[in-house]
Amino acid sequence: MIKADRGSNISCKNWRTEALLRMLQNNLENAEKPDELIIYGGTGKAARNWECYDKIVESLKKLEEDETLLIQSGKPAGVFKTTMNSPRVLIANSNLVPFWSNWEHFHELEKKGLIMYGQMTAGSWCYIGTQGIIQGTYETFAACAKKHFNSDLSGKFCLSGGMGGMSGAQPLAIKMNHGAALIVEVDEKRIKRRIKAGFCDEMTDDLDEALVIVKNAKDEKKPLSVGLIGNCADVHPELLKRNIIPDVVTDQTSAHDELNGYVPKGFYGSNLKEAFQLRKNSPEEYIKKSMESMALHCKTILKFVEKGSVAFDYGNNLR
Repeated sequence: MIKADRGSNISCKNWRTEALLRMLQNNLENAEKPDELIIYGGTGKAARNWECYDKIVESLKKLEEDETLLIQSGKPAGVFKTTMNSPRVLIANSNLVPFWSNWEHFHELEKKGLIMYGQMTAGSWCYIGTQGIIQGTYETFAACAKKHFNSDLSGKFCLSGGMGGMSGAQPLAIKMNHGAALIVEVDEKRIKRRIKAGFCDEMTDDLDEALVIVKNAKDEKKPLSVGLIGNCADVHPELLKRNIIPDVVTDQTSAHDELNGYVPKGFYGSNLKEAFQLRKNSPEEYIKKSMESMALHCKTILKFVEKGSVAFDYGNNLR
């Protein structure tokens, strides 16, 4: 487990470079899967592999105040003599010529160890944990409340998916807007982490129990959040079948990556490891199942809209 250095003693040659080293370390201290260098967002990484990470740290510690370290998709590519006023580090992540800018080509390069997925703040060493996105997530739900519910989500049932590094801000953001949140997440550990950090109130693996909690909160106009261990492609159709219609529905699962992000229907909780095995042993079958599940997920959201829900796209490429 990487812990960011603290205090006034530095291991680099100057504070500018020390700050960058601590940013890199802090990324991993707050990571979702630190042992795999994955910070958040499916496979968003801070460095390409541990060898690259160690080399980056070594390079930062040796870097002079008039030198610049170049990082290419999580790998240190070189150190150049520049000036004291130049950037100490230049980072370029996941850059592909548009014709080859697709997941198939990306995964080929990734298998060869030639590229990594840097997300927004993972590969640029700027991630500060779920706290970093709470303001933006709050503002998004506040905008929804302003447009549709007289600026207040009191007594409103809000449904979404995902409680990872970014999506984990949803339950607190909804609660801050006075709503009752039900957030579906396949990984129990992620819900527990959000509860420990104060971003979610309760957790259950039972849909009926979750619905009772949310209904009571809605009826009492009590701000509250529940993390349900489940899969959106299972839970959402079941809600529709029961004619339980959310007031607001969106989604923040890692649908941008159908292989290493989204988890297909039927996989969650105790059998999540089976999904990971399928992902590893039969990626094509996994992708097919993911796409089918995403289609069902989307169709259900559209059915919710037909029945009165307010739905909005959170930019995770689910559509």
